[in-house]
Amino acid sequence: MRAWMLPAGSDGYQQLELKEIGKPSPGPGEVLIRLRAWSINYRDFAVASGDYFGGKLTRPAIPLSDGAGEVEAVGDGVTAFAPGDRVQSTFFTNWVDGPPRRSPALGDGMAPGMLAEYVVLPETGVVPMARSLDFGQAACLPCAGVTAWNALIEGPRPVQPGDKVLLLGTGGVSMLALEIARTAGAEVIATSSSDAKLEKVQALGAAHTINYKSTPEWGAYVQEQFGGVDKVVEVGGAGTAEQSMQALGTEGEIAFIGVLSPEGGPNPRGLMMNAGTMRGIFVGSAAMARKLNRAIDVNGITPVIGKRFAFEDAPKAYDHAWGPESFSKTVIELDG
Repeated sequence: MRAWMLPAGSDGYQQLELKEIGKPSPGPGEVLIRLRAWSINYRDFAVASGDYFGGKLTRPAIPLSDGAGEVEAVGDGVTAFAPGDRVQSTFFTNWVDGPPRRSPALGDGMAPGMLAEYVVLPETGVVPMARSLDFGQAACLPCAGVTAWNALIEGPRPVQPGDKVLLLGTGGVSMLALEIARTAGAEVIATSSSDAKLEKVQALGAAHTINYKSTPEWGAYVQEQFGGVDKVVEVGGAGTAEQSMQALGTEGEIAFIGVLSPEGGPNPRGLMMNAGTMRGIFVGSAAMARKLNRAIDVNGITPVIGKRFAFEDAPKAYDHAWGPESFSKTVIELDG
């Protein structure tokens, strides 16, 4: 089978190489999936550059955590899946339900990676696709979709109808959060440095938009103009968290994902002023993925794909996802 691979010690996605390797077989409790589509997350660039948890890759590795396809075969003892089922990966292979637990995370150089024609995963690391989605749309969900669901719907303060939700940027997590928040009846405020992207966001249902270049003190602006928000999906990190605290309304929650702007030193004093909370988000469980997929089917949610690329053009997909034209999710697909 063909697989895209990064070398040991990789310092960037430019070192991706398409290789022919042996097709895996499922063992007991495992599922063999023929992959049809994949999506790229910001985390995948950190893995490729050696800046992810654990540092540089110590051995050649297949990248990406997010993929969707069809079950080709199952190992002994597998009862949840059968050949022909349409499925997607879960980010963590063993976090089935309940509170966060340490579990292998796909595509990090130690657990399996997805950017190959076939992959073997444990039964616990697979969930059925939403029936209403194609493979490319389903491939958008394992990391970004479940992260957005966890941030908005899980935890002690799920979003309620009429809540105000602040989204930072126009990446995959934020755009999936926009759709989930709108479905939940929330009023969405979104930021970006691009007016053209903000127009797209408004067309997708955001009630208000803010260009953070022309309004650099956007946290104070949100407080003044809208009276603060009930939830912030904080994808920036230490560099933006203090403004997110300024934007928070009374007893609101910051769902802290925090990978885009990790440097800085936010003073948590802002949480004192509004009795706010900050909850750490690191993707989510298989149970959350299943709930998200049920909500997608019931409510007609369609993940927004900015651009699709062929499997053979995976490096071009990475180029696009890293570049200024990137919007929402970049997807790689296999024809046939």
